[in-house]
Amino acid sequence: MSAFSASSRRRILSLWLPRLPIDRIKRELNCKTDLQAKQGDDAPSVVVAKENNALKLYSLDDAAARYGLDIGMPLANARAICPQLIVFDADETADAQLMNDIADWCDRFTPLVALDPPHGLYLDITGCAHLFGGEAALSKLVCDLLTTQKFTVSAAIASTSICARTLTRHVHGRIVADGEEARAVAPLPVSALGASEAITTGLRRAGLKTIGDVASRARYEITARFGAAFTARLDQALGQGDGPINPRKPLPDYIVEKRFAEPVLTDTVIAATLSKLAQMLVAAMARDGKGARQLTACFFRTDGVVRGIVVDTGQAVTRTEIIDRLFRERLESLSDPLDPGFGFDLIRLSASRTEIVVQQQHDLDAHVHDNDELAALIDRIAARIGSHRVVVHLPQDTHIPESAELPVPAQQNLAAASQAAWQPRIEAEPPLRPLRLFERPEEIQVIAQVPDGPPARFVWRRASHAVVRAEGPERIAMEWWRPDGKGLTRDYFRVEDEAGLRFWVYRDGLYDRERDPQTNEPVQPAWFMHGLFA
Repeated sequence: MSAFSASSRRRILSLWLPRLPIDRIKRELNCKTDLQAKQGDDAPSVVVAKENNALKLYSLDDAAARYGLDIGMPLANARAICPQLIVFDADETADAQLMNDIADWCDRFTPLVALDPPHGLYLDITGCAHLFGGEAALSKLVCDLLTTQKFTVSAAIASTSICARTLTRHVHGRIVADGEEARAVAPLPVSALGASEAITTGLRRAGLKTIGDVASRARYEITARFGAAFTARLDQALGQGDGPINPRKPLPDYIVEKRFAEPVLTDTVIAATLSKLAQMLVAAMARDGKGARQLTACFFRTDGVVRGIVVDTGQAVTRTEIIDRLFRERLESLSDPLDPGFGFDLIRLSASRTEIVVQQQHDLDAHVHDNDELAALIDRIAARIGSHRVVVHLPQDTHIPESAELPVPAQQNLAAASQAAWQPRIEAEPPLRPLRLFERPEEIQVIAQVPDGPPARFVWRRASHAVVRAEGPERIAMEWWRPDGKGLTRDYFRVEDEAGLRFWVYRDGLYDRERDPQTNEPVQPAWFMHGLFA
């Protein structure tokens, strides 16, 4: 089980991938294979984006940088300098998705990972660096693995996120001890702070070219000229203040994981590992008297791909065999099989949501047994087909037929559904509502007496039905006090045709007595089929 020990200081690992867009494209082109076929090993490549109706360089590789090209340069100027330039269009959506994938991969090092747009990440490694041999070893491990995946990366570690971020833009691999932030960033140019172009230009015009120059001035002077937000950012870079990072995912209540010296591939080993992790997780929760309501299994592949499986439960789970069964059902129902690729080197099981377990008299109360068995059945079905497909219905205080009941997930609302009070059926009387109610009423053509008579004949789905019996009308007016309650009055009829089939139809609108709210013209009522009786 991963242990995140308490620490007196906060430590942040900042990662910056300055050439992510071009790196992504080269990876998609199979590590320069197509580029080499075009121009050779040193073919300069750039990514361009439209800015102010002009194409400008958005990202470039090492070969393009050696020609003196830089981000923000117009493409026409870049072609003049380097005619053999290979140009690709920017795709910010794909870049953002790749950053999210890399952030998922970084979860293997710490559960607290935050995005630093456009091409950076923050990893809160407080108390967990020792699991990887220390901060230096952890930084080197992360960078080496990303470099192996063909990414250009810069990293730095400091006690504040802004200090670490500032260092990554100019110094790679720097680890700043607590209290040494001001000395580390002092010689860096003011552009490293990441402030707006207007502020950076203003600082340079004032003769403040380095962060140390800015830090030497009184804070009230800086605030008066450049604003309080910039002063706060400066203090954070100097280690004199700090702002929290915004992790992409909430920290799970409990985490257990298993790392493998050699990647695992077989389903047997994966299932056995999940079972072992489930035992550890249940033991950890039992010490606090808690059970899991949501479980997440993450599988980390050696090539950086991360696969996650989430299982929800209707009641707090405190038994290993139940967790095993739920994940087995979930894995067997996956439309996209759990592809291990070259193998998983880390499997993690976490309880994303827990609650205190209430002890009940299972041996004396048969009702408790029934509830437990029903909840377990719902959990298994939900694990196989999805929790959103297993629903219960709760009654609603309204007379509008389609709103009289609300479908909700069964796992979270089973207790409420068992205690719901439905309107009882009158003995020896036919049901007032049909067994099957259409989600959307279907329009029909009707011959009926005007203005309020029942239908004598109607055509539905190209089939004609002659009405031999009719009951009604049951008049239902829309709820005028609601924002969407501007509908017409409905007259419902229970009708039976010559074949004995029974239908629930209604006339939408009253003849010559209701007007269109927009045109104020008298409405022409229409007829609809709303349900079928058994």
